[in-house]
Amino acid sequence: QVQLVESGGGLVQPGGSLRLSCAASGNIFSIYTMYWYRQAPGKQRELVAGVTNAGTTNYADSVKGRFTISRDNAKNTVYLQMNSLKPEDTAVYYCLAEIVATYRTTITAYWGQGTQVTVSS
Repeated sequence: QVQLVESGGGLVQPGGSLRLSCAASGNIFSIYTMYWYRQAPGKQRELVAGVTNAGTTNYADSVKGRFTISRDNAKNTVYLQMNSLKPEDTAVYYCLAEIVATYRTTITAYWGQGTQVTVSS
């Protein structure tokens, strides 16, 4: 069994910062690309950022220059540093990891449960 647990969400004023974490645990053989997605009320889930196991990153245009994705492979953890937050960043943030579980040969996408980020004055 593989689990992803997010933390770090909360309420922050516009212009503020938050750091999200997502830790993978369980029967993990290897982790490939890890992602952060978000879903605002009434909108589709959208990709925010991704990072490969080699450290290559990509970002949605809406967060470039404000958000930074990183990972600690020794801890099976991905982070999202969010700076200069705007009200339109308000959403539930989810992590996604492409994982090969122990005793498996295929890559499976696992989702975290989500963490709420609210940007409001």
